[in-house]
Amino acid sequence: MSIDERILEIRSELGLTQQEMADRLSVTRQAVSRWENGETAPGIDTLKLIAEVFGVPVNMILDLPDNNRCESCGMPLADPSLLGTEADGSPATHYCKWCYEDGGYTSPDITMDEMVDVCVHHMAVPGSGFTKDEAHDYMVRLLPQLDRWSHESVS
Repeated sequence: MSIDERILEIRSELGLTQQEMADRLSVTRQAVSRWENGETAPGIDTLKLIAEVFGVPVNMILDLPDNNRCESCGMPLADPSLLGTEADGSPATHYCKWCYEDGGYTSPDITMDEMVDVCVHHMAVPGSGFTKDEAHDYMVRLLPQLDRWSHESVS
């Protein structure tokens, strides 16, 4: 389900008009209408606000799996072709193929700050719905939660 369909679903399930949803989010009714029609998408800060105000996980709005993501870069691992490999060639169920291969990290010496930069580079592309600042803020919050980085802090 797309973001526009999720936003419409959230609003409909709560029995809200577009104006009522807009009022709760401090946006215009037209903004809600454009989101629901797929003309535009809310930025990451607005997605976080929608999640908070309406009590839904951001992952649900973005239609991302809750637990199946790369524990190095955070990329959703919805497709088995994205999985890295263990030393024996079996799929590495917690890492993507860009971060983990043959039982080890593809960039073993990369720092968490460098990983943030790599991820921002891939996220903040035209049409993605993320600005560089939004992608950076998101990755700075996400990476410390992942297994690879849980013992470090990002600057």
